[in-house]
Amino acid sequence: MAVVDPALRKRVLKVIFISLLLDLISFTFILPLFPKLLEFYRNSEASDSSDKTTVLARILSGLNAYKSAFSRPIDSRYDIVLLGGALGSLFSLLQAVASPVIGHLSDKHGRRTALLASMAGNILSVLLWVVAVDFRTFLASRIVGGLSEGNVQLATAIAADISDKESRGSTMALIGACFSIAFTFGPALGAYLSTIATVAANPFATAAAVSLSLIVTETVYLYFALPETLPDPQPEEEKEKEEEEAKTTAAVPIRRTNSEGLLSMVHFAFLLFFSGMEFSLPFMTYDLFQYTAANNGRLLGYIGLVASILQGGVTRRLPPLLSVRLGVAACLVAFLILSRASTVGSLYIAATCLATTSATVVSGLNTLASFEAAAGERGGKLGVLRSWGQLGRGLGPVLFTSVYWWAGRELAYTMGSVGLWGVALLVFGLLKSPPDSVKPKEVEGKKEL
Repeated sequence: MAVVDPALRKRVLKVIFISLLLDLISFTFILPLFPKLLEFYRNSEASDSSDKTTVLARILSGLNAYKSAFSRPIDSRYDIVLLGGALGSLFSLLQAVASPVIGHLSDKHGRRTALLASMAGNILSVLLWVVAVDFRTFLASRIVGGLSEGNVQLATAIAADISDKESRGSTMALIGACFSIAFTFGPALGAYLSTIATVAANPFATAAAVSLSLIVTETVYLYFALPETLPDPQPEEEKEKEEEEAKTTAAVPIRRTNSEGLLSMVHFAFLLFFSGMEFSLPFMTYDLFQYTAANNGRLLGYIGLVASILQGGVTRRLPPLLSVRLGVAACLVAFLILSRASTVGSLYIAATCLATTSATVVSGLNTLASFEAAAGERGGKLGVLRSWGQLGRGLGPVLFTSVYWWAGRELAYTMGSVGLWGVALLVFGLLKSPPDSVKPKEVEGKKEL
C-alpha cells in the first residue's frame, strides 16, 4: 500500500475518534429507554379506548392471536419484551442487508462520500424520532436508521486505508475505545434527558433532539475535516505487478489452523445467545426490579466502564484464543446468575461478567480469523465472519425475548446457558491457537502502551 504521511494519519485518526464518539453516544441514548418508550406507545395507541386500526394496535392484535395458540396464559406485560426484541432484530437484519451495499459504494465513490451519505440517512432517522408522536413514525425511524447506519464500518475502512501492518492494531483499538466510552456515558445521558419533558405528545423528544444535535454536529465536522482516504487507482503497470505477486503467493499453500466455517459458526452461535441476553437485560430489570430508564442507564454505563478498563488494561495483552475463552466463560456465568437473580447485587455481578464478554470475544474472534487469511483475502474472510455475526445479532433478540415472553425469565436464561455450553464446547474443544499467535500479540500489546 502507499505510504501515508504521518501528519495526515494523525489528523484522520483525530477525525475518526471525535466523529465516531459523537455517533455512538447519540446511538446509545435510546438503549435504556426502550421499555418505557414502547409502554408509552402501547398506552396511547393500544389501550381499550384507543383506535384499533393503528400500526401498533394491529401488531399487538397479532401477538394476542399468537398467545391464544398456547394452552398456558401469558401475561400481557410481556408484550413489551417481545416487541422490543422484534425491533432490535429488525435493526440488525437491516444492517446486515445494507452493510455490503454501503461498503461497495465506499469502494466505488470514496469513503468520504459514502460516509456523508450515511450521515444524511442518520439525520433523517433521528429527526423522525424527534417528531414520533405515534409508533408508526418511530418504526419508520428505526427502519431508516437500520438501512443508513454505516459509520462504524466506514470508520474501520478509513482506519485500514491510513494504517500499515504495524500500526493497524493500535488504530483498530481506537475504534474499540470509542465503543467503550460511548456505552459508559451514552445510556446514562439518554436516561437523564428522558426525564426532561418538552413535548407532551412525545416524552422522549428531549433525548431525541439532543441526539439529533450530536448527529448534525458530527456531519458538519466530517464535511469540513475529513479528507478522502481511499487510495487512488493504481497505474496499469503496478496492477500487473501486484497480480503477478498474487499468483506467486497463491502458489504457496496457507497453513490453516481454524476453518472459516468453524469460526463463523462460533461467531454466529455466540452472538445469537449473547445479543438476546444483552437486549433483554433492560426488560428483565424493568420486570424484576421495576428499574427506570435512569437505573438502566447506570447499569449499561457500568458495563461500558468495566469493558473500557478491561480493553485498555487486559484484553490487548491476552492471546486471542485465551481472550475468546475467557469471554465465553464469563458469558456462561452471567446467564446462570441472571436465571436466578433476585437482588441488585447479583445483577451487577452478572453485569461485570457481561462487560468481560463485551471486551473479549468478538475482538478475539476477529484476530483469530485474521491469522487464517493471506493479505489478499483478509478483507473477504473478515467480511464473512462479520456477516454471520450480524445474522446472529439480528435473530438473537427476537428469539430470546420470545422465549422470555412465553415461558418467563428463568427458562429463557436457562436455555441461553445451555446454548452457551454448546458454544463453550466449540471454543474449548475445537478452536486452536494459530502458529505464532501468542508472541505477536504480546509484542503488539507492548508497542501500543
